[in-house]
Amino acid sequence: MGYILFFGFCAFCVFAYYFPVTLYLEAVSNGVNIGFFHLLTMRFKRVDPASVVRPLIMGRQAGVEHLHERDLEAHYLAGGNIHRVVRALVESHKANIELNFRTAAAIDLAGRDVLEAVSMMINPKVIQTQPISGMSKDGIQVTATCRITLKANIKNLVGGAGESTVLARVGEGVVTAIGCAPSHKKVLENPSIISQTVLSRGLDSGTAFDILSIDVMDVDIGRNIGAQLQKDQAEADKQIAQARAEQRRTEAVAAEEEMKARVEEMRAKVVEAEARVPRALAESMRQGRFKVSATHS
Repeated sequence: MGYILFFGFCAFCVFAYYFPVTLYLEAVSNGVNIGFFHLLTMRFKRVDPASVVRPLIMGRQAGVEHLHERDLEAHYLAGGNIHRVVRALVESHKANIELNFRTAAAIDLAGRDVLEAVSMMINPKVIQTQPISGMSKDGIQVTATCRITLKANIKNLVGGAGESTVLARVGEGVVTAIGCAPSHKKVLENPSIISQTVLSRGLDSGTAFDILSIDVMDVDIGRNIGAQLQKDQAEADKQIAQARAEQRRTEAVAAEEEMKARVEEMRAKVVEAEARVPRALAESMRQGRFKVSATHS
């Protein structure tokens, strides 16, 4: 008797696993028309029926009509997150945002958080830059910190650049805007020239976001870089002049030493010539070409 009960219990567990009667009744009672044997075939496809049926029920109850169980099965087998995709479709449907299952599934399989993307379309996200430094035309360093309000761009989520690209582009735009300012006073008087210049550059092109606004939080004045550069240039010019003067002095000393050597060389030649005179006189007297006459008084 005990063996019969044991095998009967095992058979019931196998039947309950492959034939999810409770899940079928739950789907039918919520208006989801799905075949009982379709649930059975999901087991053989290695698809968890609950992971398909319950998100399908949630979508249908929320009014998302274009959901189909076979699409959910395919997304499950592809490694996607069905629950988050259906939740994103529900939120987009309630917010009147145009989003279909194929697009949502592609975003999910691309590694993006489709639910967060839909939430960013409903409630834009605010990110803050690090302090960005630039130099105005009068040579004064200006440091600005900005807040960027981003809205997700569903069409560009697959293949679009992320937040790091947006931050890098905004940083470049801030440096350009500060560099175009005639003086640091203009930036202090009207910080909006930074945001206006940056927004006009279309920095969100090719990214997964739309930049709604760029607000300057803080502006600080730093070093007088122009004066420092002039000082460094003057010091460099001084060192160059000193090096050239030292070169000329060295050349003058070398020329002086060369002249001294030439003088000594000429003196040696004079001494040598003077030494030759007596020998020449003696040789002339021996040959009779030179006579010395005595005068008698």
